[in-house]
Amino acid sequence: MVDVSEKSVTSREATAESVLVTRPDVVALLSAGDLPKGDALAVARVAGIMAAKRTPDLVPLCHPLPISKVTVDLTPGEDRVVIMATVRTRGVTGVEMEALTAASVAALTLYDMVKAVDRAATIEHTRVLAKSGGKSGEWSRA
Repeated sequence: MVDVSEKSVTSREATAESVLVTRPDVVALLSAGDLPKGDALAVARVAGIMAAKRTPDLVPLCHPLPISKVTVDLTPGEDRVVIMATVRTRGVTGVEMEALTAASVAALTLYDMVKAVDRAATIEHTRVLAKSGGKSGEWSRA
């Protein structure tokens, strides 16, 4: 692990996204909560939040951080669901990995819940969109 003992505690935030691509009829089922496994949006949201908190257990060399807030927003579109995860902390290192983990696990959870009706669904565009705080300051993909 990188030694972060001399770094300053600052407010930090990161936002990541992932996209589940499927068929329009599957998005309709998902939006209505009519998938065989139930309300996929609610389950994926909780899975993403839980995953952010478990990032150091899943990704070697990630420091455990005092996470102060996690939001996971899932927005259904015509043939996709866009997942946006934002993580905040006051700590000595950034939360990009926690945001990526939240978005990824939410997408994996959606896939698990739609695969009974669409095995061809895909997960795409998992990436960090923005980060702020720390020595490197603000960064945005846009």
